[in-house]
Amino acid sequence: MAKHVGIVAVNAEGAAACYRQICREASRTLGEHTHPEISIHNLSFADYMNRVWQEDWEGAAQKLLGSANRLVEIGAELLVCPSSILLQSVQQIRETGPAPWICLDDAVAAAAKSEQYRTLGIVGSRYVLDSGSYTQALQRAGIELVIPDDAHANRLDRSIFVELMDGVVTDDARRAFREAIDHLADQGCEAAIVAAAAASGLVRPGETSIPTLDSGRLLASAALTASLDDPS
Repeated sequence: MAKHVGIVAVNAEGAAACYRQICREASRTLGEHTHPEISIHNLSFADYMNRVWQEDWEGAAQKLLGSANRLVEIGAELLVCPSSILLQSVQQIRETGPAPWICLDDAVAAAAKSEQYRTLGIVGSRYVLDSGSYTQALQRAGIELVIPDDAHANRLDRSIFVELMDGVVTDDARRAFREAIDHLADQGCEAAIVAAAAASGLVRPGETSIPTLDSGRLLASAALTASLDDPS
């Protein structure tokens, strides 16, 4: 029997994308319309962003922990948080949470290692690019991480916060991500991590000069695998 998955949501777009991806993959794996029990708990996004703006990552971690506790109270057996912005806060509580966490950095590192990548780029908000929150897991896998230059990073940040987090997908946002990824290819990257849950699916296969690793989709896949008693 599949384990109950708890999604510790931060913003609506990221949580919805994670939920949909788990259900879609489960249907292909387990049979039509079949998926694990899934629960979502979400505080106001403003509660998190107020702490992000103050760089209060400990305060944000405690908010995440509160959501995690509520999910476990209603039966969740494993936890995911599909927010790259707050990955560093998840990392503070992942070892002491009320249930096992499946984390973005580990999911991405495992996928990159399986593809034998050695140099990856990353696209996301300035908070993600500047925090280095993916770096440690990738280093353990023997993978170097490259971030975009300031011009591309600032353009990505505007696209994420002004448009994508409100569910607005524009051609400008698509171009911002495609051009940043192509820029990373010019720096020698073999693939690029799309580390923005709200941008899940924004860049389609074949639209960029190097492959992409969608962190949100990889997290959903890892959560589904972990939820199965017999993943094989």
